[in-house]
Amino acid sequence: MLKSLLFRLVLVISLGSATLPAVAQVPLATPADTTLNKYQTPAGAAKKAWYKGKLVRASLVPALLITYGAITAQGNAGINRETRTFVRQQFRPVSTRFDDALLLAPYAELGLVALAGVESRSDRINTLLVIAKAEAIMLASVFAVKSLSGETRPNGSDNLSFPSGHTAQAFLAASIVHTEFRDKSQWYGVGAYTIATSVAALRMINDKHWQSDVVAGAGFGILSAHLAYLTHRNRWGRQPRLLRETSFSPTYVPGGGMGLGLVWRPRR
Repeated sequence: MLKSLLFRLVLVISLGSATLPAVAQVPLATPADTTLNKYQTPAGAAKKAWYKGKLVRASLVPALLITYGAITAQGNAGINRETRTFVRQQFRPVSTRFDDALLLAPYAELGLVALAGVESRSDRINTLLVIAKAEAIMLASVFAVKSLSGETRPNGSDNLSFPSGHTAQAFLAASIVHTEFRDKSQWYGVGAYTIATSVAALRMINDKHWQSDVVAGAGFGILSAHLAYLTHRNRWGRQPRLLRETSFSPTYVPGGGMGLGLVWRPRR
């Protein structure tokens, strides 16, 4: 009796296990190492076309402004004279230094916003480095073109009309304000560019520049700021390269005395 019962139990277990579907063994996927792969270019990813690069995107608008200014210069088209006539009809001949006062107003905005506690895109040291580089690019390019073009001012005072240096300076500063605070609010840039546009308008109202001069000047200013950012190696939040490669340590001088050791590791 017991043997018959055990035989039946084994038979039931065997038949039941035969009817159950086999469960596939699925290996667990190994999570990707995001630390190592975060900055790697995915395999097979297509490279961006040259016209989608940072340099092209940064220089497109300034190049259009400079090209328009060069094409519509005094000797090439009558639109300058037509615009000058329109401006003189709308505004009485004036001689004001208000455009000189507004020249660096965007930089004043930059300082006031920073003092108010608004975090800029780059730290103060790097901001000053970018400003210095942009100013050097702008001054060198603007005055070189002024000397080569020999464009006479509308009031006939000299032959340094094209492009407008005041306008280039104002738009350079406005472009830096826009770049530093655009992640916080676009209105900072709108305010800075409004000031720069006012400088350009006043240069024409004061009969110091043709419209082609101020349009090209805006292009030179914006382009100088963009080139300064594109060529800046000490990116936001990082120490300047000289500080990263320099270390100080206290040292003991034989004979009694303390000193300070300097170690500098130059890199190529």
